[in-house]
Amino acid sequence: MIPASVGFQCPECVRDGNASVRPARRGGGLQAAGRRWGAVTLTLIAVNVAMFVITAISAVSVGNSPLQNYLSPVFADLRQIPVLVYLGDWWRPVTAAFLHVGPMHLILNMLALLVFGSELERQLGRWRYLAVYLISVLGGATAIQLFGDPAGAVAGASTGVYGLLGALGVLMVINRQDVRGLLTLLAINVVISFLPGLSLLGHLGGLVAGALAAGFLVLTRGRRPLQGVALASLGIVLLAVALTVPTVAVLNL
Repeated sequence: MIPASVGFQCPECVRDGNASVRPARRGGGLQAAGRRWGAVTLTLIAVNVAMFVITAISAVSVGNSPLQNYLSPVFADLRQIPVLVYLGDWWRPVTAAFLHVGPMHLILNMLALLVFGSELERQLGRWRYLAVYLISVLGGATAIQLFGDPAGAVAGASTGVYGLLGALGVLMVINRQDVRGLLTLLAINVVISFLPGLSLLGHLGGLVAGALAAGFLVLTRGRRPLQGVALASLGIVLLAVALTVPTVAVLNL
């Protein structure tokens, strides 16, 4: 006989009982990675990497190095140029956020997205996190449209990444966590944004939009339909402004 939680059981009964229990199923590598880092975060990274490969192949097709992916027809058609957006290229404010100028630009942004995105996805859940990210992208694009160089070309996921930092900051304040480390990181990155080739406007626009989106989520906590309406409204307003309002420089011409 074999001791059980209550009394004893015969060996045959134990074997029969174990045979009726399904073994625990282990998820595959992708499922495990999704649980650890967040399915939406990994999907965003995959899209960015795929776009880099596409632009690299496009660069090769016109005789350039794949590392010069920014010298490709696909990159030229998808990057954000304010005057072209105003003239009707409505897709550029979004597509530009999935382009990167060279592999190092891609690697740095994807590492930041992996670290900060996975944390925010864990706190907000998949769909609210994705909404915050896309709103941040639109916020950065809108700032560039309003105040940027009309003929200047802009690309990169940093608008979305800065938005994630802004959203994390709001959540940390609401949860009464120490934000000194995050503020220090933001200050360093804002200073870096003044370097040539980086878009300070895009970074600040994404930061503010991400913080606003998180603020709306906090104010409507527990009311999911209202959260959806608030985030959708913010996204629509930003997109409408980005597509219809000419830049300050254009107005001054």
